[in-house]
Amino acid sequence: MSTDSSGDERWRAPRSGVYRASDSARLAPAGAAGLDRVSISLAGVTAKDALLERFAAALAFPDWFGGNWDALEDCLGDLSWRADTAHLLVIEGFEALQAAARDDFRVLLDLLADVADDWSAQGRHFCVIFIDPERRLGLLTWNDASP
Repeated sequence: MSTDSSGDERWRAPRSGVYRASDSARLAPAGAAGLDRVSISLAGVTAKDALLERFAAALAFPDWFGGNWDALEDCLGDLSWRADTAHLLVIEGFEALQAAARDDFRVLLDLLADVADDWSAQGRHFCVIFIDPERRLGLLTWNDASP
């Protein structure tokens, strides 16, 4: 599996998962070899439909995307229309969604973790990092993740 341009071993498949980070400065840069880095802004999103639309737009989901949880999981588990083999989703501005739609936010976290596990089982990298400078999320911090 490709690593980022700095050689950080955390970009290997076993590090697939859902994490938080204080900022995106120390993450793999866009265009790192073999890494499809996509930023998803959830700023102002307070409902599931808008959340799904943001993911679909950011990742250029195919026309068959059905706009529901199962379709989101199917698309994230495929990503064959994306160019690279390793995927990094950087999510910012989640706070309004977390406050307004707590159950949907929890479903999102669980779904992302399941997708990351599936990618890892295939020996491929899929990582989601929530930018969370106030440490609101009970996720492992990316910088603390051991290579």
